[in-house]
Amino acid sequence: MASPTPTAWHSIEAQEALRQLGTPNGGLTAREASHRLAAFGPNAIAEAPGPSLVVVALRQFASPIVFVLLVAAVLTAVLGEYADCSVITAAVLLNAGIGFAQERRAEHAVRALMALVARQARVIRDGHEWLVESTRVVPGDIVLLESGSRVPADLRLLDVAWLSIDESLLTGESTTVRKDAGVCAPDTELADRRNMAYGGTIIAGGRGRAVVVATGDATAIGAIASTMRRETPPQTPLQRRTAEFARFISIGVAGLALLAIILGAARGESVVDMFRVAVAMAVSAVPEGLPVAFTITLALGVRRMAARNAIVRHLPAVETLGSTTVIGSDKTGTLTENRMVVQEIWTFEKSATAAGGVAVEELSEPLRRTLLAGVLTNEAELFETEHGYERRGDPTEVALLEAAARFGIEYEDVRARSPVSLQIPFESERQYSGSVRGEGGARVLYIKGAPERVVEMCDRMAVGTGSEPIDREVIHAAATGMAERGLRVLAMAEGTVPSATNPVAELPLPARLCFSGMQGMMDPPRPGVREAIAACQRAGIRVLMITGDHAATALAIGREVGIAGPGDRAVTGRELDAVDDDGLRQLCREVSVYARMAPEQKLRVVHALRREGHVVAVTGDGVNDAPALRAADIGIAMGRSGTDVAREAAAMILADDNFVSIYAAVEEGRVTFDNIRKVTFFLVSTGVAEVFAIITALLLGWPLPFQAAQILWLNLVTNGLQDMALAFEPGEADVLERPPRSPREGLLTRLLWERILLTGVVMSAGTLALFRWELDHGASSGLAQTTALTTMVLFQVVHIGNSRAERQSLFRLSPFSNPFLFVSTVAALAVHVAALYFPPTQSLLGFEPLPLAGWLRIVPIAATIVVAIELHKRWRRSPPPPPRREA
Repeated sequence: MASPTPTAWHSIEAQEALRQLGTPNGGLTAREASHRLAAFGPNAIAEAPGPSLVVVALRQFASPIVFVLLVAAVLTAVLGEYADCSVITAAVLLNAGIGFAQERRAEHAVRALMALVARQARVIRDGHEWLVESTRVVPGDIVLLESGSRVPADLRLLDVAWLSIDESLLTGESTTVRKDAGVCAPDTELADRRNMAYGGTIIAGGRGRAVVVATGDATAIGAIASTMRRETPPQTPLQRRTAEFARFISIGVAGLALLAIILGAARGESVVDMFRVAVAMAVSAVPEGLPVAFTITLALGVRRMAARNAIVRHLPAVETLGSTTVIGSDKTGTLTENRMVVQEIWTFEKSATAAGGVAVEELSEPLRRTLLAGVLTNEAELFETEHGYERRGDPTEVALLEAAARFGIEYEDVRARSPVSLQIPFESERQYSGSVRGEGGARVLYIKGAPERVVEMCDRMAVGTGSEPIDREVIHAAATGMAERGLRVLAMAEGTVPSATNPVAELPLPARLCFSGMQGMMDPPRPGVREAIAACQRAGIRVLMITGDHAATALAIGREVGIAGPGDRAVTGRELDAVDDDGLRQLCREVSVYARMAPEQKLRVVHALRREGHVVAVTGDGVNDAPALRAADIGIAMGRSGTDVAREAAAMILADDNFVSIYAAVEEGRVTFDNIRKVTFFLVSTGVAEVFAIITALLLGWPLPFQAAQILWLNLVTNGLQDMALAFEPGEADVLERPPRSPREGLLTRLLWERILLTGVVMSAGTLALFRWELDHGASSGLAQTTALTTMVLFQVVHIGNSRAERQSLFRLSPFSNPFLFVSTVAALAVHVAALYFPPTQSLLGFEPLPLAGWLRIVPIAATIVVAIELHKRWRRSPPPPPRREA
């Protein structure tokens, strides 16, 4: 069987679709279905396999800094320095182990969210109805649809009865779509194809019969998933910064090592001995603890984010939100609650507010009749369970029941008092639905539908306890105003019909009904979203809405949550297609609301923003969001309501589906990067001080101030605990008041490089001064080296406090706000002091015990680093940044 292009099914008659698919009216035979299953494969989207344990493990070594350490390990092994090699290797393996455990934990959490029970579908085969696994549905199968079921594949509708479908996961449209079996124009957009039902969407109400036209990867969802998988996730900002930093350090270390060898050879030292010194110096310049500290800092960020409902799948993504300059958010389910709620009820006398669970108007007669019409032209159900209210049926009709309940009208009682005798299903040509009810021996017709259509059927309107001639201009003006506020408006009317009348047979109805009022509803914003968006904007992050919903609805929600202003406009997918890349980049600078966007159009916006130099975060829950989630710097999917495809594409999952959690994750991302920067500054500045001391001693023709083993002791034992403790540093008060970091900014700023050089000069000068003093006063080379090493240890103990804040004074920080740092600093000093006086470590590291006089000279010298850094902070303290324009 040959299939036509999938996009053509909506433009042909239903019977022609059956003919082309080779499907008889009684459905396929079981044998034919089996053949087609073998030919087309299971009705399932190919799922990208998760990374193997080996891949996850190897990924932990794919860091430039780790690579530098592995080279150092090889060099020390070649030189026979097996102890040094073992220490470096242990540090690398520890780093890999922490990263591996964290990524596996995150992946297990995501897989738990993605676990779903296998679904079934009702099909007609051999002339009988069968219940089969949805994976065994094949092209040409006739499928029966009913309220609450999920569409198993892409379908061409054959006949329907009041069928409505929730297509939000595919199109982003928050309201359900009424369906029919007619023919659509060939160029009709997917979201407007009323004769099609797409796999994965949910039947909100009614029934239908349809034929399968595509399964598995050939479905609309499958095509989007395929597009998503072709997108390669970009490197995170942290990965780019780390790579640049590692290249810089590698070149610098290589140059300094070569300089050390040349200087040593020039003064007659053995080249082999100087090579050993150069390797030791290289190890000091690239501290072994840096990758471990990075990984621990990121892992702590992951844990803090998880506590705030954000699950991060890969460690480097933790920091990306902190660097984000633009958030492109989906609307339905992310900014909004993904359920319809009546916001306004209008009658000729006055309007009422029914949203938020509180009614602000007494139940006047026109209002009561408006609510009754909404209840009695309605097949939805709403009932309370131990877990809260459960809703069944079309979300629009559920909203009408909830609105009536807020005014004390229980739909079950009303329906019981007015039994139904005839239902008038909604049809797109008719633009309304209705119900004939028996009330006290009379037959009352209730109508709800498009205001302009309902008004045509009315000659009077409810006023007080009676009625007056209808004022159509006033009603039209009220309906227009509600629509402009982004509300979906339904008008209600009623009228008594004679017992011999069949309203359906006499359609369209004559203008003899009484207009009751109108109810306006929308998918409301989630609580706290407006405040979270305002906070993001204060933090310098621009928030955009990129949705598949209608432009008017998107713009209204955008204005309500603060994304768009009063004079802003929404750009649709069609408008987007009409501009070239340069025009799109200009639009991205000016427009904040993008509506009616297809997946490829969302993807195009993301690429345009990234070409503008932005770090882009994208949120979404539907399959239509997946390509953009994949292409963004960080994709953020919904954990509760999101689809598997969206979660597979994302780097972060929101466990509570709430935009507010994104704001919390931004804060944690910034704190995490700040701590990475603090760790890096501390380790690099102390490494530079060690290198300066060695190079200066060589230039002056002095003995070396440290042995190679002592350098490793300094880097791994005495400051190894302290640098990791900086990962626990709490966030600074202004962390969310700063603008996002520039994507071009390195791991360390120019200010910090200045401070690193200053630190190197002060610490190396103080260390060499005491080293020379000891030699000049008859001390042995062992005692002089012990004094130099201990001076450097105390410098680091004091300098860790300088590293806690980039601009804030050390004296404004409580030593107990990071108790782990306080304890680890004391412990590191205690370990070093114990090693000075413990015979085995004296022998292993070449230590000699320091007399009290030596300590009295070291302590004031070590304190000079605080004075130097405090002066630099005061000198380079920048003025407050100018006020930022709200995005």
